[in-house]
Amino acid sequence: MRSTRTSAAPRRGRRDRLVAAAGLAAALALTATACGGSGEDRAADKPGATASRSGDGADAGLAIPSDLADRLKDHGIDVDEWKKGGWQDWDKDKWLSAAKDFVNPVIEGLWKPERMQSAEAADKTISTKDASAGAGVSDPEPAPVAAAAERTPYHDNAAPVGKIFFDSPEGHMVCSGTVIKDVNNPGRSNLVWTAGHCVHAGAGGGWYRNIVFVPAYNDLGKSEAELGGAAPAEIAPYGNWWADWASTSNGWIEGGSETGGSGAAHDYAVLHVRPEQGAKSLEETVGAALDVDFSAPAAAEAGKMGAWGYPAAAPYNGLKMFKCVDQPGRLSLSPSLPTMYRIGCTMTGGSSGGGWFRVVDGETKLVSNTSIGPVDNTWLAGPQLGRDARTLYENMSKTYGDR
Repeated sequence: MRSTRTSAAPRRGRRDRLVAAAGLAAALALTATACGGSGEDRAADKPGATASRSGDGADAGLAIPSDLADRLKDHGIDVDEWKKGGWQDWDKDKWLSAAKDFVNPVIEGLWKPERMQSAEAADKTISTKDASAGAGVSDPEPAPVAAAAERTPYHDNAAPVGKIFFDSPEGHMVCSGTVIKDVNNPGRSNLVWTAGHCVHAGAGGGWYRNIVFVPAYNDLGKSEAELGGAAPAEIAPYGNWWADWASTSNGWIEGGSETGGSGAAHDYAVLHVRPEQGAKSLEETVGAALDVDFSAPAAAEAGKMGAWGYPAAAPYNGLKMFKCVDQPGRLSLSPSLPTMYRIGCTMTGGSSGGGWFRVVDGETKLVSNTSIGPVDNTWLAGPQLGRDARTLYENMSKTYGDR
């Protein structure tokens, strides 16, 4: 995956224990027993978390919070005009002036199947030189692991992950996200884990727009030809879920770059989503959600890890889900930065943000997400999720989880 790569990995299904290890040395299997039904950036009061507020969608019958509406006015943004096409104005000054506000009101019908299929991976790479900057801390580069196609239907085999679509100044883009449990709203989570670079451009940039999470994208893994003229339900069987709140780390916002930069070690984010149509929670609808493992285990002690995603750069096209399973090693981009996990994997750009999973006491948990990778697509690296990541998650759950 390229250093800052947009990625995707959708799945759906339902069951708390979503990963069965049929021999961890062989592979992790994300499973589900059933399908579900049809701010201003403010540094959190705990270290490392930056929560930002997004515009609520009037289309969903909810009013935009007055404080956010006032800030949008300060930025010269008319939400009605925004929905009619104003979001396409990426004037640098205006974009950066509004960078501290995540503006993502629901625009019903925007993400049609053909628009989704036109989205591209932000194919960004990290150089071999940069990858070896932490020599002495990094383990030897892993052998490539060929990405294996996930079995279909995805909702039966890879339940908790979904594809993320968003708009950036470069065009329509793709990433991945994973439905995670909400400790303060058991069984009714609307939280999605992804990479920071899937929601925010990093240093000198701002929040992306029209961010939508699509569980079980292309559930049957159909080809491009087979999807010609496909009905929305074939592409997005659980519908589109708009991010109405987002949080990423201060480390990513301050240090993230097109090749990851110093922000790569902090490249994670949490979204709070709501359906374009309907009222049930994401977890109730999809029937699946994973706990997050914030213990940041040492690579040598973590056991096998599996990364899921929708690689979109050649030789893939972003329509099908793939996975890689490997024993992680350490990757250090700098002695001053936290060590990252690294596994062998041939997935390309388009798989960023996709969850990494491991089995803990018989239960599958999310332990990282895809962040960076080399030009030759032989490995992937993801951040360790420790105290700061937990703080970000807890703030999102407490502040926005029940909205």
